[in-house]
Amino acid sequence: MIARDLPLFLLLTLLPFIYFDLRYFHRKKTWWKRVLLWIPCLAMLAYTIYLALEPNFIPDNDRVFILYAYLFLLGLVIIPMWTYGLCSILGLACRKLLHKRNNYGNMVGLLSIPVVWFVLFWGSFIGFNKLEVNHIEYRSEELPKEFDGYQIVLFSDAHVGSYMKHNAWVLQRAIDSINAQKPDLIVFTGDLQNIQPQELYPHIDVLSTLKAKDGIYSVLGNHDYADYIGADEVTKVANCRETVSLERQMGWTVLLNEHRTIERSNQHIILAGMENDGNGKKFPSKGDIPKTLEGVNEGDFILMLEHDPYSWRHRILPESHAQLTLSGHTHDMQFNIFGWCPLSLTGKEFNGWYHEGNQSLFVTAGLGGLIPFRFGATGEIVVLTLKSN
Repeated sequence: MIARDLPLFLLLTLLPFIYFDLRYFHRKKTWWKRVLLWIPCLAMLAYTIYLALEPNFIPDNDRVFILYAYLFLLGLVIIPMWTYGLCSILGLACRKLLHKRNNYGNMVGLLSIPVVWFVLFWGSFIGFNKLEVNHIEYRSEELPKEFDGYQIVLFSDAHVGSYMKHNAWVLQRAIDSINAQKPDLIVFTGDLQNIQPQELYPHIDVLSTLKAKDGIYSVLGNHDYADYIGADEVTKVANCRETVSLERQMGWTVLLNEHRTIERSNQHIILAGMENDGNGKKFPSKGDIPKTLEGVNEGDFILMLEHDPYSWRHRILPESHAQLTLSGHTHDMQFNIFGWCPLSLTGKEFNGWYHEGNQSLFVTAGLGGLIPFRFGATGEIVVLTLKSN
């Protein structure tokens, strides 16, 4: 994780210390104050380089705390320094432009520090442990009448490797909440693990308790392909196969560019599942719509499962008539203020409903996360009721 953007993390750490040194300590004769300033900077730089030597995207489960501690320190020390420094620089600019004596940016910067700390502590110790059960409806004239009122529970992005002994109860609560809905169908839209299938073993018993009338279906997310470990391709392929095997041992049906038919009386819907179909750069592009929908009739109602919502506009809309697509992947950025998420600035599909003609996409905020932090973007399970108009 750090190795992929090492220059960025080094600059993120170094620049605020340079600003503080030049702004407040450079002309001081008390050299020891400058030494005290630079000791934590050098320590964080060393910590950054140490993590950059990690061969995997994140350390293994028994060592992952060293990454979490590093990110927590960034939020505790480096980010507040950035907010103060930026406010101070803006204050200096305003002081010169308006010909004022005082730099009020310093005051704003000081007030911003407890705000950053509140977000850090809330998101790490409270927000990540919260859960919402989100009830939504989907209406379509193309839905067979026999499926009016059909109830589906959607969950995604469990990232079970982020649940240790101290917070395993969060995953247990989510599974209990899913079963309490007594759904007709349970679907999981990918990212069950962080980087490797070994993370699943402590949670297999819990995940195996999921129950639904028509079964549990899943697709793979980008983290389920073992691309985030420092290993050869043979090992990565073996790990991905093990992840699929473990899901099947839990009683889940893994859809790998394939579909199943769900029947009610003499009517049916198609449940299709594509492999992760991202942009092919940072995220795997393994989706195959012709293969996924082979043999599906033009008039069939298709419920498509696809981890990455990127695929909806780039592949699913132009290449299929799938009426409803369910996705995850974005986590609502795990950061949301009064309903606003910075991802909204990208113009991409990141959370909630999206519609084009008679085709719709719903993106869930997901359940967990690679980093155990959520502020505003609470983890969720989605209870989706189908309605025939």
